[in-house]
Amino acid sequence: MKIHAIGGYDEVGKNMTALEIGEDVILFDSGLFLPAIVGVEEREKIPTEKGMRALGALPDDTYLDRIGLRKKVRAILVSHAHLDHVGAIPYNAQRYDANVFGTPFTMEVLKILMKDNNQRIRNKIIPIKIGSSYTIRGKSENYKIEFVNITHSTIQSSIVAVHTKEGVVLYANDYKLDNSPTFGDKPDYKRLRELANKGVKALIVDCLYAPDDRKTPSEKIAKGLLEDVLFTTDNKNSGMIVTTFSSHIARLKTITEFGRKLGREVVFLGRSLGKYMQAAKNVGQAQFARDIRIFTYRRQVEKILKIVNKNKKRYLVVCTGHQGEPGSILDRIARGQVPLQLSKEDHIIFSSKTIPTPINEASRGELEKKLKRYQVRIFDNVHTSGHGGREDLRDLLKIIKPQHVIPSHGDLEKTTAGAKLAEELGYKLHRTVHLMRNGTFIKLAK
Repeated sequence: MKIHAIGGYDEVGKNMTALEIGEDVILFDSGLFLPAIVGVEEREKIPTEKGMRALGALPDDTYLDRIGLRKKVRAILVSHAHLDHVGAIPYNAQRYDANVFGTPFTMEVLKILMKDNNQRIRNKIIPIKIGSSYTIRGKSENYKIEFVNITHSTIQSSIVAVHTKEGVVLYANDYKLDNSPTFGDKPDYKRLRELANKGVKALIVDCLYAPDDRKTPSEKIAKGLLEDVLFTTDNKNSGMIVTTFSSHIARLKTITEFGRKLGREVVFLGRSLGKYMQAAKNVGQAQFARDIRIFTYRRQVEKILKIVNKNKKRYLVVCTGHQGEPGSILDRIARGQVPLQLSKEDHIIFSSKTIPTPINEASRGELEKKLKRYQVRIFDNVHTSGHGGREDLRDLLKIIKPQHVIPSHGDLEKTTAGAKLAEELGYKLHRTVHLMRNGTFIKLAK
């Protein structure tokens, strides 16, 4: 058994890992490097594959060509619906004679992304329900795959399990251990313990916040933070704008419920919000959508903002742009490029955290400068993360008890923090815990 690191081991994003067993290869994820394409979701013309590769947005899966593995790929398994895990599928899946598997919401997001961008792949897209399994036929052996429920900042996220003759391989990108989720079920600890008892050969695990000495708070904490901001501040006569991650269906549900409770009409603005909400509706995961109106394209957005501007206290606007992405709705509002005029004491609520990259931090800083010129009230970081901290990782390792640990989803600083924690738990560096870089592989002894 070999594990190949293709993307997501030198950076946060473009996640892609290959599992090689004999004559078979199974791929986990194929995501974008989002800092390279800041604001791409709001563009009406998406770069071509050549353009995306030139931007450095795609994982370098030509690595598989260089070592002769491309034709051995039997399946592409996608852990969840975030673009840094699923976004490269439309650009590189057709390089492989393999079906694409993921949870129903994840596969629906993939279909909508491709439809909206006029993209097609010849690969069959197969949705797999959380908790169910599917058999992939290989040349060396057959492999049972399953998607185990895990909590994260989008719905129907999973830890992917691949059953092999040498043991189970678990791919845990991304996860948090939320025991009080506001939408969906808590992690399937029962199944994870069953897999641990069966024998987990290797765990490939998200270490984005492994350097942070904390347990990531539950989404119910974010709900409480939002409730505090929305119901204990004087906003009766103020305009109100909330911005958050378009894929965070649980958070969007909470914002909608609170908006209606405030007696405001809730409007969602932005193409990416439209895409994720449509996917959620298509798989029956957005009953709250009946309480909102969604506007996506430029003319639609400008028309509704002209209406909102006449009586801002009647509306709660939910829009894209929490990272300060150029061309996003909030960026255009701040620049005065739409018919909504900000006024003193209007509320701008960031139900998000700035993703820590130089581009995002610079864009967000510029956005705040523009917003403050209007003397608005800014409420920042009304949010809890979707990624586990150091203590979540400790608990996950204790539950799963893998033979080998492979830290992933971050640069060397982040994966090293994960490796050091594994060492505290008795793993040995280079023997049972392995630090990897993009374009490298390790061979695990039987």
